[in-house]
Amino acid sequence: MDQRIINLFDEYTHKPLSRKEFMTRLVKLAGGTALAMSALSVLDPGYAEAATVPEDDKDLVVEDVTWPGDGATMKGYLVHPKGKKKRGAVVVIHENRGLTPHIKDVTRRVAKAGYLALGVDALSPFGGTPQSEDDGRKLIGQLNAQQNLTNYLRALDYLRARPDANGKTGCVGFCWGGALANQLAVHDPKLNAAVAYYGTQPKAEDAAQVKAHLMMHYAGLDERVNAGMAAWEAALKAAGVKYEQFVYEGVNHAFNNDSSPARYNEAAAKQAWERTLRLFKEQLG
Repeated sequence: MDQRIINLFDEYTHKPLSRKEFMTRLVKLAGGTALAMSALSVLDPGYAEAATVPEDDKDLVVEDVTWPGDGATMKGYLVHPKGKKKRGAVVVIHENRGLTPHIKDVTRRVAKAGYLALGVDALSPFGGTPQSEDDGRKLIGQLNAQQNLTNYLRALDYLRARPDANGKTGCVGFCWGGALANQLAVHDPKLNAAVAYYGTQPKAEDAAQVKAHLMMHYAGLDERVNAGMAAWEAALKAAGVKYEQFVYEGVNHAFNNDSSPARYNEAAAKQAWERTLRLFKEQLG
């Protein structure tokens, strides 16, 4: 697919670009309405086709849970292996459209690897994630940043307090969630591991507050996010933070999202996921 079309889709999903303007520009780039719709069918998520761990997996327990948030009751999608073993716990942080079927599948993948996995619905203050991704993106933009951060910090506290948790916690986030994974590393000194997939970086002066082992995955073609990569790495080095940084050349933002075929890159996604699980094993048990 023409890289200009992928860049336009990234602009549409991350900036205040109306659906009408997006479609007008897409039609021009694609060379016609029919070709534009064909491109859109590849860019838009195909959740059913991409699910890798079924919700009725015989080895997993799936629960809907809640905990007190800042001014709202927070909702979460909790998945864990069957059995009474105490396990490390991981908060899974969604992209900028809410707790979608794809992120629920990622939550199940984490649980399948042997952890307590909690997919937090950041849009709980609005009643939860809507079916429309456009509506989800609009609501994400209406969240209070400090309240949202507090709600995720309380999610980590909720996991630590569970009797089936071993007290060690991590997080993994994607895009909007990758930025938040970085922020959790800054603001939670108890966090053991934080993994940020193509997430924007905190301020350089915040690096000294990071106590977790930080892992960052970047897409080589993702100019928007990568603009802050070098400064953040320099700050982490200066602060003596344990971190790992990987850049996957020739791939796009959201390369891990296998529900979006145009941007998904199987080889990069597989390698990044193996590295993510290796870190969790080292830090969470």
